[in-house]
Amino acid sequence: MSGKKKLPEMPYWDGPLSHPFYSHVVKRALDLLLALLLLPPGLILMLPLAVWVRLDSPGPVIYKAIRGGYHNQPFYIFKFRSMVVGADQTGGTTAKNDARVTRAGRIMRRFKLDELPQLFNILRGDMSFVGPRPELLLYTNQYTEEQQCILWVRPGVTDRSSIVYIAQDEIVGEEDPVGNFERLILPKKNQLRVEYARNQSFPLDWQLFWETIAGVFKKAEKAAKEK
Repeated sequence: MSGKKKLPEMPYWDGPLSHPFYSHVVKRALDLLLALLLLPPGLILMLPLAVWVRLDSPGPVIYKAIRGGYHNQPFYIFKFRSMVVGADQTGGTTAKNDARVTRAGRIMRRFKLDELPQLFNILRGDMSFVGPRPELLLYTNQYTEEQQCILWVRPGVTDRSSIVYIAQDEIVGEEDPVGNFERLILPKKNQLRVEYARNQSFPLDWQLFWETIAGVFKKAEKAAKEK
């Protein structure tokens, strides 16, 4: 018997796309080209980060987690491990000043460096640079009929909800972060994801790509001033 862990089976759903040729052909080609161009410098950056994660706390360098993906097919999303081993067993939402986040993890999260291994998700076709940020299966399985359109497009490293809630941990606070996320953030995130799925286009992707970069630097600048 194979030791490979089998992903849970999910219902397959397929629906119409806005700009289907762009989504299926043009965007996938652009994702692949950009990922290949970024891979060499990305690997140069990822190597010392991998050593840092290994030395900072015990556990694997790469964190793999199941997320709901394209056509509701689950996939493993890759990240540099930024929390202690087993943190996902005690809640899927990161709280403000979360003690589970490692020292290296706090800095990597500030600059979104923990997301760099998702270059490999893009190369594999699991993800896109821009698209609805993939959620836990717990929440993907709760999508309404209207929200199912989120699954019409490949999930992304960033989207409008990632920009709006770039300081999500501060919003959920320290008390009941999961409950606060589900009440205060998840409904709006899903609304933004639906809007993206219904209006996906190259100009929108280009805008969100650069807004994300600007947002990361603003967050880092704010954190530096608060120290």
